[in-house]
Order: sequence, then structure tokens, then C-alpha cells
Amino acid sequence: MSLQVSYREKHTNGVSATTKAVILVGGSSRGTRFRPLSLDVPKPLFDVAGHPILWHCLAAVQKVPSIHEVYLIGYYDESVFRDFIKDAASEFPNLSIKYLREYQALGTAGGLYHFRDAILKGRPERLFVLNSDVCCSFPLNEMLKMFTEKDAEAVILGTRVSEEAASNFGCIVSDNHTRRVLHYVEKPEGHISNLINCGVYLFSTDAIFPSIRSAIKRRTDRPSRLMSYPSSDNLMESSFVEYDNDDETEKNEVIRLEQDILSDMADSKQFFVYETKDFWRQIKTAGSAVPANALYLQQAWQNGSTQLAPAGPNIIQPVFIHHTAHVDPTAKLGPNVSIGPRATVGAGARIKESIVLEDAEIKHDACVLYSIIGWNSRVGSWSRVEGSPTPVANHSTTIVKNGVKVQSITILGKECGVGDEVRVQNCICLPFKELKRDVANEVIM
Repeated sequence: MSLQVSYREKHTNGVSATTKAVILVGGSSRGTRFRPLSLDVPKPLFDVAGHPILWHCLAAVQKVPSIHEVYLIGYYDESVFRDFIKDAASEFPNLSIKYLREYQALGTAGGLYHFRDAILKGRPERLFVLNSDVCCSFPLNEMLKMFTEKDAEAVILGTRVSEEAASNFGCIVSDNHTRRVLHYVEKPEGHISNLINCGVYLFSTDAIFPSIRSAIKRRTDRPSRLMSYPSSDNLMESSFVEYDNDDETEKNEVIRLEQDILSDMADSKQFFVYETKDFWRQIKTAGSAVPANALYLQQAWQNGSTQLAPAGPNIIQPVFIHHTAHVDPTAKLGPNVSIGPRATVGAGARIKESIVLEDAEIKHDACVLYSIIGWNSRVGSWSRVEGSPTPVANHSTTIVKNGVKVQSITILGKECGVGDEVRVQNCICLPFKELKRDVANEVIM
């Protein structure tokens, strides 16, 4: 029996068809643009608005009633996500969360196909696929509604950006009335559309796996060289399997949704775009964690979250303060500030549009603006650590100063020290550095 026929089979045990979710988390050889923060924690586990980036994806997935199983697919070591999954299991009791480890980077579609046996267990009819490095409101139920109403094979989440920024993303051309996707191009050289791919998808399992299989065949020079993917059930027992790793085979394995699948799906009459009017941001560079932090905090505030710090004369909402942190009542925080576990903020300090990570110390009368203060880092009294504000619609975290492109967000890596009365402006500081003099527009190595 062919795979496609088996997808369409109805359950014989009376269990109704379900929806599953996959979150793509990448691996340790990626995330270089997230340095120096990714030197100490994988990007999906970096805290934004008081929670790991991956947590925000799971919080959205759990709001879809038909989803009970979530797979994290990546090529980090299994131990990386062990504690997170254990904690998430208690926080999201309705979700079964499993990590499937790739033996190497297979691409955003190659990983799905590699673990197709596990994903298709129970014969789900629909599959959400989320990139973990996006920040948005994740309107998954709205996408599911469109999927059902249109009898779709695929629904992609889209948003509008400026014409200048659009070419940095996958661009979607759609029918304004039906919302059917007519054309898709990943990072086009010229202007095609300002409607872009948000990295959130809903697929019919009937459509996505045959599409990936066809892409693999197209990438293969000869039928005899087509890679035979082992059963993912066997991979549950061992994460390390022997493969023929000649260059041609590796090239055939790496299959990407964006470049290899979506363009062909646009030829189908059943591929639609759900356009969100809500916030969206990619979390690529370390500096992009600051606007993402602001967007998630704003969402939590609008939703009346009890996790935020209560309003007060020195709290400009929204602000998140971990319950183990100590903030002097004379310190002024906000808006859009997150204070991590066991962090200390001294008297008279001012923090705005920033993330202060675990065990960091901001001494009295210091000022932190548009910055990330790394784990165990110390900002001295009367010192000033600051980045530069960027427009909300700007999807870049760099600015031009004196004709030179520099980082707009200042980032102190792990265990950095800023001396008393020192000013640090628009800098990236690698871990374990001591700054005893004023510095601006530099990468401190």
C-alpha cells in the first residue's frame, strides 16, 4: 500500500483523526548570529519575557484543543532539552512532548521526513510546523479554521513588512479575495511582495510528506542513489545510526521547506495564506531578543497576565521580575524589562527596554537601556550600559553611526564586569571581560 493511501485511511479503532505539532529547534552548529548568548545556552532555551523562547511556542500549541503530541526536531544532544521537557510536561499536562534528534542537519523539511514514522503514528490528518526562532501571537486556531473552511492542503502564516525588508524573507503572492497562494519565492533578488513567510505552517499529512519525497527524488541524480531513510521507530532506541555520508548523499538529505517545498506547493490550488495583523519578529541575532522580549511582555500585559510585576510608582508596565530576584524599591524599571532569577538591582538604578539575566547585578544608580546583561555579569554604580532605540517596524538590530554599521543593542556576555562610572554604548562584549574604561561601537573579544 502506498504512503499516500495509508494517510487517508480512517481509524479502525474508533479514535478520531488528530492534529500534531512539530517545533524545529535547529542545532549547535547553527545560532552563530545569536552569539555571545548562544555560547552558554541554546537559542531555543534563551529566556525572553521570563520564559525560554521554546516555551512561548508550546504555550501557543496547547491552546489548540486537538493537539496532544508535540515533537521537537533538531540536532542538539538529547541532554540539552531534558530538563526543559521535564518542566514543560508538568506545565503543559495535556501535551506529550518528545525530542527527536537528527544525526546531522537535514533541513527544515528533511527532519520532518526523517521522522515521518513517529509523526504519522496514530494517523494525524494535520500537522503544524513552527520554527522556534520566531516571536508572534501564533494564531494557530485561526489557521486551523481557514484550513478547514478552504479544504486546504497547506496554510502558511504571513505578515506585511516594509518593501525594503521583504527581500530578506520568503515572499508570498496571493489572491486578495480567496487568500490562495499563487507564487512563493525565498529571499528574492527583486521586489515581489511585502507579504512574507512567518515560519509557521499547517499541512495536510496527505500533502506534505509526498511533497518532500518528490523533492528528494528531484535532488537525486540517479534513482539508485536515493537515500533510504531508516524507520524513526528504530531511532528511538539509538540516536546514532551509520549512513553513507558521501557528498552527493548529504546534498540530497538536506531538504528545506522554504526553498524546496513551498514553491511547488504554490502550484496547488489548495495552498492558502493566513495573514496576521498582530506582532511578528524573527529571533536571529542576539540583539533581536530585546524587541522580542518587548513584544511578548506587551502581549502578556494586554492579556492581564499575573506573572508581570504589579504596577507601582517605579514600575512602568510591562515588567517581569522573577520571584527570586531582588529589586530595590527605589530602582525604576520599564517599560519592557525582564529581570531573571536571583538578579540584583540596586537603589536608584534605571532599567528600560532590557533583559537582565540570571545572577546578574546592577549596582546603585546604574543605567541600563536597550541592552542584555549576561549571566553573573556586574554593572558598576553610576555606570551606563546602553544601546540605541530602533523603530518597531525595523526587522534589523543594526544601525549606522558615522557611516559604520554597528549593533543597536548592547550585549554583555556571561560574567562580564563594567566598572563604576563606565559608559558602554552599542557594543557586544564576549564572556569574562572586564570593562574599566568607556567604550562605544565595538565588539570586545
